[in-house]
Amino acid sequence: MQEHTVKAFDEDITRLRGLIAEMGGLAEAAIQQAIEALVKGDDALSDRIVKGDKKIDVLESEVDRLAVRIIALRAPMADDLREVIAALKIAGVVERIGDYSKNIAKASKEIGSNRKQFEPLTLLPAMAEVASEMVHDVLTAYAARDAELAREVIATDEKVDAFYNSIFRNLVSHMVENPSTISSAAQLLFVARNLERIGDHATNVAEMVHFAAVGTYPPDDDD
Repeated sequence: MQEHTVKAFDEDITRLRGLIAEMGGLAEAAIQQAIEALVKGDDALSDRIVKGDKKIDVLESEVDRLAVRIIALRAPMADDLREVIAALKIAGVVERIGDYSKNIAKASKEIGSNRKQFEPLTLLPAMAEVASEMVHDVLTAYAARDAELAREVIATDEKVDAFYNSIFRNLVSHMVENPSTISSAAQLLFVARNLERIGDHATNVAEMVHFAAVGTYPPDDDD
């Protein structure tokens, strides 16, 4: 009976990890596709991204139900309980990452045909690539319970912040010099802000992964 219970618990945890991985894969793809839609001005792709976000929402609900079921039926303790709680929190954060990608897709449709005149359009794909890699790496860290990789993800967030600061300065200068483009420039700034938030959320997940793996949060370099 005990062996059966342990096997059932392991199956539940495996399913939980699988759902998180699926969510992460969809969120990572959404970031890349949203930037592709932005650069190309592909409104049809933007619409698909917005619709596709519902799948991430559905998966989050599945994670919630399964995690509650595990806690209620399996009564996990110590390391196992930390993992279940981390999965609950991570699912919520990944869902928000999907929302940010959806925001980028929506903003792309508002920029119009003059997008190529903005210099940051060459920086945003690079910024998105770093943010997408953070999401990929942090989900890899979660699957492997890799605290070291989680710390590397946290350190990478500085690159995303540097991109954001550079793009912010460029767009503000552009708006001052070209008032007629303020609306489109503001949408690009909104895109950069959403990418910056994706980096922040990947960092939050990394902290949870670190806690789930070793029972402590990573040290704050500012201390």
